[in-house]
Amino acid sequence: MNRYRYPSESVILALTVVAIIVAVGLTAGATVCIAPLVLLAIVLMSYWQSKQHHNELMQAAQPVTLTETPRLAELVADSVTRLNAPPVQTYVVRSNQRNAYTFGLTRPNVVVLYSSLFQLMDEDEIRFIVGHELGHVALGHTWLNTVLGGMGGVPVSLGAAIILTFAFRWWNRACEYSCDRAGLIACGNLNKAISALVKLAAGDVDTEAELQAALQMVEAEDDSTWNLLANTLSTHPLIAQRIAELRKFAISPEYRALFRS
Repeated sequence: MNRYRYPSESVILALTVVAIIVAVGLTAGATVCIAPLVLLAIVLMSYWQSKQHHNELMQAAQPVTLTETPRLAELVADSVTRLNAPPVQTYVVRSNQRNAYTFGLTRPNVVVLYSSLFQLMDEDEIRFIVGHELGHVALGHTWLNTVLGGMGGVPVSLGAAIILTFAFRWWNRACEYSCDRAGLIACGNLNKAISALVKLAAGDVDTEAELQAALQMVEAEDDSTWNLLANTLSTHPLIAQRIAELRKFAISPEYRALFRS
């Protein structure tokens, strides 16, 4: 089930691929000839780095299992079912950073949650974070990022490189909107999805008054022209924009149908 994909994501992906092909095609003949080799080398390197990182996690991180962390394991399994996502391996890394990510070119992909999230968020907010990361897996973002990044790594002119960077980051931001939708379906609570995003940005928020104050600060981000310009080079949209897109999705017929299913 990938009906929660952000409507523009596929179009932006297609435009990004076209931009890469055109940029590589307009380069010198020698560069075009080595492009497949560069892409293959980058993919193989990414695969090796993924394996190395997985081995490091197995040594240092806590795996999420029914034996060691039954409640969290059940939460992940339930989210996998809701999103019809492939099975994943989940780890918790001890860190003060507020972050989560997924990686892997082969199944099962790996979801990594930073321990600070459990100090900041309740169970529904964690469901949103887990659902967001599972969205990357279910929608193929983990391997597409590697392939597109490899294509973008082919030597091109400076002008073409700038265009490719903007195109690639544009697609990255569309992916985040898609995965926020996945997180909302896993969570089933718009307010908790929003508070999870606010806590990612603002950190420790203990009371409802503090949450509302932090939300106001976050939503003022897109009032700044500088923030909007800087966002064009970011892999993630402004939190204010992500919240706005979530609110639109939450009242859509598509969301109601997906959440019921």
